[in-house]
Amino acid sequence: MKKNLILLATVILFISCKEKSATKVIEKTTKSTIKYATGFDIITEGNVKKLIIKKPYKKAKKHFTYTLSDKTDLKNLQLKVPITNVVVTSTTHIPMLELIGAEKYISGFPQTKFISSEKTRELIDKGNIVELGTEQQINTEKLLELAPELVVGFALNGNNKTYKTIAKNQIPVLYNGDWLEETPLGRAEWIKFFGVLFNKEKQADSIFNVIEKNYNAVKKLALQTNKKPTIISGSLFKDVWYMPAGGSFIATYFKDANTNYLWQDSKGSGSLSLSIESVIDKGLEADYWIGCGLLETKKEVQEKFPNYVAFNAFKKDNVFTYAIQKGKTGGLIYFEKSPTRPDLVLKDIIKITHPELLPNYKLTFFDNLQ
Repeated sequence: MKKNLILLATVILFISCKEKSATKVIEKTTKSTIKYATGFDIITEGNVKKLIIKKPYKKAKKHFTYTLSDKTDLKNLQLKVPITNVVVTSTTHIPMLELIGAEKYISGFPQTKFISSEKTRELIDKGNIVELGTEQQINTEKLLELAPELVVGFALNGNNKTYKTIAKNQIPVLYNGDWLEETPLGRAEWIKFFGVLFNKEKQADSIFNVIEKNYNAVKKLALQTNKKPTIISGSLFKDVWYMPAGGSFIATYFKDANTNYLWQDSKGSGSLSLSIESVIDKGLEADYWIGCGLLETKKEVQEKFPNYVAFNAFKKDNVFTYAIQKGKTGGLIYFEKSPTRPDLVLKDIIKITHPELLPNYKLTFFDNLQ
């Protein structure tokens, strides 16, 4: 009996050691390259590379894991890479594709007038990129004629009928959730999403590493001053002032610029819905107002929002807007390019609030309201 117990214990120990050893092997062969983004991941398991979409849209309850291969199999969520014919749906996708040299693979886009980049606009003017209607109502007939290997979409929920129609025609749709990221570097890291789809992974990693290094360097620079000017942001829309919440990526910019954002302690990662009275009560004496919606001139402010004139930032000409710089067809450069270049956004905010730290730098996205 004693011998049997000893033998049983030995077998259990042996099996346990084998299980632990197998676990270690899996851990060693499973690698992720994502540092900041929470909405997607890229992992390598042995020789198999997988793209995982964790946050395809708000309140999503499931992940989508795609195996990257040499053929597409929608039933088994298998994607052929590299992609050579793609439809993208957000202007935020354009700078990332350009940085890795993949803009030439775009065949269609909804509302091309919002694309500001001169490089991609040239492709539109040549007819290489087809107009596909609006984001809400993509012209599926035109899209299907293009026969893209992939559609990169974005959606508020998983009930987008257009994307379901596209998928039924055996064209894979990947949700890009860069807009759901809560940190500036998390948003920029989505360049790796495109890198892995176009076999430009090393290039995407290298570009992001430079952006990350620049961002962290200027963030460190901001800490050299003890001055912390007070900041307000946002503007009125239909009698509601939308102010970035304390957990938003905008609030992160203000924190990393070493400023005192007056709503830094508020909860949430989106926008706060405030009354003009509450904003005046708390932010009337703020030193700077950065991001005043689509306002472009002081005259426009005085005509449309006379209450704004009372703000200290307005009186001292410290109101800054991203609405002035546009592409030739009217698209806002800030909306298109800033998610990819958070280092330049942070430099802008530091230049505005701590100009002595960046004496030779010129603003990239923001302009003083004139």
